[in-house]
Amino acid sequence: MSDLIILASGSKIRAQLLENARVGFETSVARVDEEAIRASLQAEQASPRDIADTLAEMKAQRVAARNPDALVIGCDQILALGQDIYSKPQNPDEALAQLKSLRGQKHQLLSAAVIYGEGKPLWRHVGVVRLFMRDASNAYLADYVDRNWDSIQHSVGAYKLEEEGVRLFARIEGDYFNVLGLPLLELLSYLTLRGTLPS
Repeated sequence: MSDLIILASGSKIRAQLLENARVGFETSVARVDEEAIRASLQAEQASPRDIADTLAEMKAQRVAARNPDALVIGCDQILALGQDIYSKPQNPDEALAQLKSLRGQKHQLLSAAVIYGEGKPLWRHVGVVRLFMRDASNAYLADYVDRNWDSIQHSVGAYKLEEEGVRLFARIEGDYFNVLGLPLLELLSYLTLRGTLPS
């Protein structure tokens, strides 16, 4: 079976993960108002898991409407501290505030992926990673933000584990691919079982 795969995401990391796994795909960024959708779902007291899943599906659906014969992968990642959901920091002060609220705490990264095709969702998965941030000093956190702002401004929680951000953590439980924003192993398994990728 030869399916056209479209990644409905502008994430360079997600694209790199698929390229590294030798998955052929095209990219088409989904234009959805994530903040409005997230706020609406939070007002309805939806769980962080459901919010991530819904956003991933809406992105996949939007791109699939323009590409009805393709398999479209929609993705979303949510950082949750209890029921509180974090967004990408808007400025260095907000990044520092996020890090201070997360230090010494356990939070979760929920990485959702939905594959849309044939006019409906065909597959979905939400990977969960539990991260325990160490109790870093105010001085270290401030210096960290100063050194890394250009990179971390695009990351919820204001850190990247693949960079210096790993020094913020005492323990991580879960799949590293989910940290990067894509439940890659589960996605590849589905595409292989479907026959889209060779077994």
